[in-house]
Amino acid sequence: MQLQKKLQEGVLLKRYKRFLADITTQAGESITIHCPNTGSMKNCQEPGSRIWYSDSENPNRKYACTWELVEVDNKHIVGINTGLANKLVHEAIRSNRIIELTTYESIRTEVAYGEQKSRIDLLLEGTAKDPDALCYVEVKNVSLGLGDGLGSFPDAVTTRGQKHLQELLHMHSLGHRAVLLFCVQHSGIRRIIPADNIDPDYGRLLREVASKGVEVIAYRADFDVQNSRVMLREKVPVLLS
Repeated sequence: MQLQKKLQEGVLLKRYKRFLADITTQAGESITIHCPNTGSMKNCQEPGSRIWYSDSENPNRKYACTWELVEVDNKHIVGINTGLANKLVHEAIRSNRIIELTTYESIRTEVAYGEQKSRIDLLLEGTAKDPDALCYVEVKNVSLGLGDGLGSFPDAVTTRGQKHLQELLHMHSLGHRAVLLFCVQHSGIRRIIPADNIDPDYGRLLREVASKGVEVIAYRADFDVQNSRVMLREKVPVLLS
């Protein structure tokens, strides 16, 4: 995926109030930018880290620039813009890079469904063998690296994430495919585990729905910072046992 705006480099001073970050630009100017991540951003907000941001060039925005990437451990790139995850997965499905989801004829986004007034991230519809086939895909962004190639989700307690698992299980019980897809925006992660130390209820529920037929898969992003591109390419294992 080609990002809409060219990435510019800076240095993180601090993240605060969840949605704001102060940085120093390469020109030495201190500015406040928007942080498009509501999570804890555990391990991804160390002051002094190298970061990349985009400039909307929109004078009507209070904070014209948006934080997109951060370097962690002086070697790995992490995408902190959670809003990009759905777009990356959508583009990867369209390009047939997610092998489990290549047979569907159409994709809709943010479709109302379930018993708890939810919206599914991606609804895949119709195959050559079954025009009425439905596949519900919930996307979760993974940015928490633990070292040695290991990553985990979530990075904070997520009752909303638990609700999504329940909704997926419900759709599976109705005879549809239900998929939880981890979009791994961390160049150093090679396998995923539930973050039981952060949200044990989520880990328990994830294992339960997986044992009952909800599919759990993960794909990792490649980052081309120089050319402002991000792309899902490599499948990585999700370890639930």
